[in-house]
Amino acid sequence: MNRTILILLSLAPMVSVAQATIPDEEILKLYDGLRVADVSDGMDMVGLRDVGLMDTRIEALWKNTDDMSHVFCGIAVTARYVPTNRILKNPMPKEEFQKWEGEWYSKISTEPFVDFLKPGSVVVLDVQGDGDTGSVGSFNGLFWVSKGARGIVSNGGIRDTDEIIKQKIPVYLDYMNRGRGIRPGRNEIESVNKPVTIGGVLVRPGDVIVADGDGVVVVPREHAKAVAEFAREILNKDKAGRRGLYQQLGMPLDKTVETDR
Repeated sequence: MNRTILILLSLAPMVSVAQATIPDEEILKLYDGLRVADVSDGMDMVGLRDVGLMDTRIEALWKNTDDMSHVFCGIAVTARYVPTNRILKNPMPKEEFQKWEGEWYSKISTEPFVDFLKPGSVVVLDVQGDGDTGSVGSFNGLFWVSKGARGIVSNGGIRDTDEIIKQKIPVYLDYMNRGRGIRPGRNEIESVNKPVTIGGVLVRPGDVIVADGDGVVVVPREHAKAVAEFAREILNKDKAGRRGLYQQLGMPLDKTVETDR
């Protein structure tokens, strides 16, 4: 039994054993190439209208519509950071500050969710209310990608945005709530792989995340297969219709109208 299934079972009774038995790899194949619009329509068809669509303030940090490298689907790994209420000694000599900073990163505002990352993961961070804090930067974001993360979704707390764009790390965030200060002295890790709320939507570890230029949609794991099957049918019909119009108008075909499975 893989780690995601164990995570989901730990959330019972929200997700039953039967609902949690589809492996991550199969889920990722089902969602490969699906758009947020298709998935939203699929959610409608299983009775989840207006469920899972994050607030439009959660949007792509950058877009590349040539290769669609800002688009991803993946399996949620969640964490929540909260504002600290610890009394801080300030200012400090350089050596003392560096020791304090290192201990904060290693003991108080850590990244234990890294242990759960694997190919196909999406890092989902709830940092609501922790102020002007950069919980994600160009180094740790790239490190998470090296562990298999396909992208990052957060309600804020992103800094080093120029470098993140240069490194082509897909990031979706509330851009007006991006953070700049370091985590030490500002926030603490509160929970890992527990339900969080991003953009007004519940995200549980193991749920399916789809992100593109339309924003982010979250599919409850227990409905993932049915939603994907409906969404695939919708996408294939859309591609066929637009492909005909491309040919009629003499437009060169692109990847958005290529024949899908």
